[in-house]
Amino acid sequence: MFRLLRFLFWFGFNLAIIGVLLVAYLFYINSQDLPSYDQLATYQPPIVTRFYSSDGRLLEEYAKEHRLFVPISNIPPLVKYAFISAEDKNFYSHPGVDFTGILRAAIQNIVATTQGKKSLVGGSTITQQVVKNFLLTNEKSINRKIKEAILSFRITKVFSKDKILELYLNEIYLGARSYGVASAALNYFNKSLNELSLQEAAFLAALPQAPSYYNPYKNIKRALDRRNWVIDRMEDEGFITDKEAEDAIKKPIELHTRSPNNVATADFFAETVRREIAKMYGEKSLYEGGLVIRTSLDPNLEKIAEKSLRDGLIAFDKKHAYRGSITKVKLGDDWAKKIKEMNIYGFNIKPWRYAKVIKVTNSLIKIELEDKSFTKVNIDGSKWALAGKNISKILSPGDIIIIDERNALAQVPRVNGAIVAMDPHTGRVLALVGGYSFEGSKFNRATQAIRQPGSSFKPFVYLAGLENGISPSDIFLDGPIELEQGPGLPVWKPKNFYNDFYGDITFRRGLEFSRNPITVRVAQEIGIEKVAEIARRFGIAKDPQPYYSMVLGALETTLLRMTNAYAVIANGGRKVTPSLIDKIQDRNGNLIYSSDERPCINCSSDSKIPYIKEDRPYVTDPRSAYQMTSILEGVVQRTRTSAKTRALGYTLAGKTGTTNQAKDTWFIGYSADLVVGVFVGFDDPRSLGEHASGAMVAQPIFVDFMKNALVNSVDKPFKIPPGIDLIKTNYLDGEPTTTQSGSIYEAIKSENYYVSKEEEIRAEIKIESELESGRALDIEEFDVNETNDEEIY
Repeated sequence: MFRLLRFLFWFGFNLAIIGVLLVAYLFYINSQDLPSYDQLATYQPPIVTRFYSSDGRLLEEYAKEHRLFVPISNIPPLVKYAFISAEDKNFYSHPGVDFTGILRAAIQNIVATTQGKKSLVGGSTITQQVVKNFLLTNEKSINRKIKEAILSFRITKVFSKDKILELYLNEIYLGARSYGVASAALNYFNKSLNELSLQEAAFLAALPQAPSYYNPYKNIKRALDRRNWVIDRMEDEGFITDKEAEDAIKKPIELHTRSPNNVATADFFAETVRREIAKMYGEKSLYEGGLVIRTSLDPNLEKIAEKSLRDGLIAFDKKHAYRGSITKVKLGDDWAKKIKEMNIYGFNIKPWRYAKVIKVTNSLIKIELEDKSFTKVNIDGSKWALAGKNISKILSPGDIIIIDERNALAQVPRVNGAIVAMDPHTGRVLALVGGYSFEGSKFNRATQAIRQPGSSFKPFVYLAGLENGISPSDIFLDGPIELEQGPGLPVWKPKNFYNDFYGDITFRRGLEFSRNPITVRVAQEIGIEKVAEIARRFGIAKDPQPYYSMVLGALETTLLRMTNAYAVIANGGRKVTPSLIDKIQDRNGNLIYSSDERPCINCSSDSKIPYIKEDRPYVTDPRSAYQMTSILEGVVQRTRTSAKTRALGYTLAGKTGTTNQAKDTWFIGYSADLVVGVFVGFDDPRSLGEHASGAMVAQPIFVDFMKNALVNSVDKPFKIPPGIDLIKTNYLDGEPTTTQSGSIYEAIKSENYYVSKEEEIRAEIKIESELESGRALDIEEFDVNETNDEEIY
């Protein structure tokens, strides 16, 4: 027996020696060529870039990993205690590897194996998890575990425990697109870390082991059990009292999404900004750099713009034929599921709904809704589609239709458009909607659609005339005109919309009533090259060709460019650059970009009143700009087609635009502090109809927008610059008069007024370079139509 015991002792001893040597050898081999951990000292994780509206609402987030970095000093003790209790109770005392934890895990795994359990526990410390996440792979092998242990020992000697915990809490994945505890707190509870309750902090600490397994959206009971286990561990470790633990365990898991009041929605606007940021700083900075972008978006105006555009497109579509059902199914089919799979329009049609026709008579359309309930179509509300028609010839059982909130027939319009609202004094884009639905088509018709502006370009032809000595009271002939177009080309004979002529009329009336022959004659008098030059100077087109058809709008531009050009006029002739971004800060809060570069005078003074020095150059003589504003105000005040704009009761100026065959319709107008541009047309340019025009299609959208946008504002007259005399003249012939009837106060340039150097017209500005860079006026462009040199109305 003694010899047997001695043999067993020496055998075990030698085996232990061999084991120690083997472990030492493995540690030696795996200690070679270990990755450097210097990167941990300068750790800058990829964090989310966030866009905010002008009033501080979150607009959009962009990130490959949704992470918000929080330094350890700003992470509440409650959150630290929860994770330490759940993941590594000896974190602050062990040297990077917890040998007692490893032994405890081994015993638990042996017991679990004997009980047939497949889910085993690990003995990794928080330090080891940091090493695995930052320096090693997820490979399951003894060599990786040894490397992990070696590196854990080493970084514990170099970094403080708080630094290691900071790395861990900001790096871990916690489900729901959340990387790091700050992101998880926001995504699960819509709270910052310091707002978390005990039970909420414990829930987050329950997730690192298996975020998917403990997903509260899939299995709330499993998540609750795990959370309560964390609370028990916090109590056992003395981080919380028995009473605190008891109260927390009684409370359910209450998840909260972000409040709509704190979030702004503007898909076209946000995508335009996203493209801009990617162009300025690159994709990596956009998705990983943690930039903070304050945009110019006014969420309230954006909401009004979206509704006005949608309502206007729907109203136009309703003036044309009802297209009937969108598809047909068998009566016994699960049609609701089929419709979702088809995703007919590529976007959610809410607040409208799909419905299946069950029964049709001459006075009844019975339908089934997606929730399997039944109702009837509102026949009175559907008169636009059914008036004077036999219902049974339009719809039949099995047809899938769309109904609106009133259960009336509805259809998604095929026509599309865009609307832009700008501050004319700063160029800040306050609202931008590039189409009926961003989900259905991300193509931005405000910045990317290259279309012809039609008569909305005419004010710049007349402005060129004003710059070159023509007076608003000068007389021009509204009569037939013929121009040679070159060898082999027919003679061009521009006409008016109704093929009529007014004879001799004033320059002002020529624009107010959009007379084509007068527009051409103005261009002839000053020279077509000056019209091309003003189009380039105002940023309307990069390189416009000096053809006479251009003066009637046969050049190509975008809605944003045209709206900006009008903004220059509204701003008294000073340069305006459209901007969707106010300021950009880097991840450390440093200001790296500001759109407004004007100097602030006395801003650092405690005793003097600060003000912004206006140092932007003039694009045109401010007197000419005001004369044009006065004429465009006359368009609103005196033309029949502007009756609804006039009825708003505000001081407004504006101009319609309709291209040949009504392929493009426009209205661009402004008040003293707001300029708005509207475009409507088919994406594949074709006629909107024989009687369609900018006045009938685009102007109602402008009117609806202004009605809501200006509802609480005080009406302001347009500012008159020095050097303008208001002369009472006869409206019809432009001659000075003393009578009240039929007279207006015409804006005439003072003959003895000295134009100072600051007000020198056509100041040197770099619009061409801005156009080419795409930063200011257009984010991206796609040709969607070819140049049409035909007659433009």
